[in-house]
Amino acid sequence: MTEVFIREAVAADIPALHRLIESAYRGEVSRAGWTTEADLLAGQRTDPEDLASVLADPAQAMLTAWRGEELLGCILIADRGGETGYFGMLSVSPPLQGGGLGRRLVEAAHQALADRFGARRVRISVFPQRETLIDWYRRLGYAPTGETLPFPYGDPRFGLPLRDDLHFIVMERPLA
Repeated sequence: MTEVFIREAVAADIPALHRLIESAYRGEVSRAGWTTEADLLAGQRTDPEDLASVLADPAQAMLTAWRGEELLGCILIADRGGETGYFGMLSVSPPLQGGGLGRRLVEAAHQALADRFGARRVRISVFPQRETLIDWYRRLGYAPTGETLPFPYGDPRFGLPLRDDLHFIVMERPLA
């Protein structure tokens, strides 16, 4: 079996990134994994234009995991200033979820945030309804900060809400 390698995304990866992210978060195919948001949101998770914007921004990047020519996973990293990094859009192909690739991508994100942006802590935002995911992040050293962020209702670029109680909790952990 070919080794999995992680590298920063480039513009040519956008179509594969878009397919992967949508499959991990939306629609019936996402239900094959445990990270689906299909019960919370319909519509898109992202679009190619948003991904292109991320790749063009020096304060952001996408790390990607590949086996040969197959994209298996990705994670967005961003500099939030004040020695704070952020990651989001963690996506692993649904049939591969639970095999350790997500953890490996988070570890790569931590290292990249520290090396590239000088981050000493990392923040993430999670739907409070995603209790299993919150528990997973706790096992990775994240703790709720007590802060919440509103869901961008009315902006279909982020998905079509299936509930009226969506928001995010903020979690954080220090970096070594």
